Amino acid sequence: MSDQSHSQQPVHRPVMLREVLKALDPHPGQTIVDGTVGAAGHAIKIAEQLGPDGLLIGMDRDPMMLDFAAEKLTKHNCHLANASYAQLPDILESLGRTSVDGIVVDLGLSSDQLADDERGFGFESDGRLDLRFDTSAGRPAWMFLAECSQQELAAALLEYGEERFSDAIAQQIVAQRKQRPVRTGAELSQAIVSAIPNSARRESKKNPAARVFQALRIVVNEELDQLRVALDEAFPQSLVAGGRLVVLTFHSLEDRLVKEAFRRQEQWQIQNPKPIMAMPAEVRANPRSRSAKLRTAIRK
Repeated sequence: MSDQSHSQQPVHRPVMLREVLKALDPHPGQTIVDGTVGAAGHAIKIAEQLGPDGLLIGMDRDPMMLDFAAEKLTKHNCHLANASYAQLPDILESLGRTSVDGIVVDLGLSSDQLADDERGFGFESDGRLDLRFDTSAGRPAWMFLAECSQQELAAALLEYGEERFSDAIAQQIVAQRKQRPVRTGAELSQAIVSAIPNSARRESKKNPAARVFQALRIVVNEELDQLRVALDEAFPQSLVAGGRLVVLTFHSLEDRLVKEAFRRQEQWQIQNPKPIMAMPAEVRANPRSRSAKLRTAIRK
């Protein structure tokens, strides 16, 4: 866990809290894993239902978010680990355990991470464009943009951001870096705006930079690789028979992987064939919940 102190209070709202609790169905005395514990929005309610004899294992790759979680979970029986959910078997081994009763992962980006200007998550951030959850591992996004080829960048934007102007954006960034390399979120946003047609900007329902930032974040954090390892190995290996896996996704690439994994009938019994979406009232109160999809399966 990070030694850095944070004076700000977490601002993130847990998405579909009621639906997650219903899907996970935690009981007193169980051991539950929150693989993306964040600021403990879901975890604190789960821990309350586990009671003093239960155990909540909270994992997160972001030390800042673990600090927030630690401040909220002091009254509960919890173990926090600075690790990816794909490393769950290793964490369980370190605790002398082999299995857990339930796992929940919320794959969305936290509002607190978006507000962290030092890592450049925001579209208008003047901080260095880092985008890593754990700044001690891998290479930051600005370095990837400085070193990758135009073809490599265009392919990443298309595959991970489903960005239809991937070629034009990649060409703009590579041409621009000869005089003024992209170093911040604001500079990246400006490069994107310069590359795409005015008509596309006017017609877009969201910030034109959203898909590019998503793609770069996936690249530097190896997010889809982590999810594949978890779905193929870590989660089935760690759940007891009858244990529940609850996954909240926020874009089609993640949701597709979860849906495909849950179709393995020898491993999973699907609880909701169609994903559960946030209620209109929640979407109005928390617009980031609009794209959330919740899927649940029971380990056979």
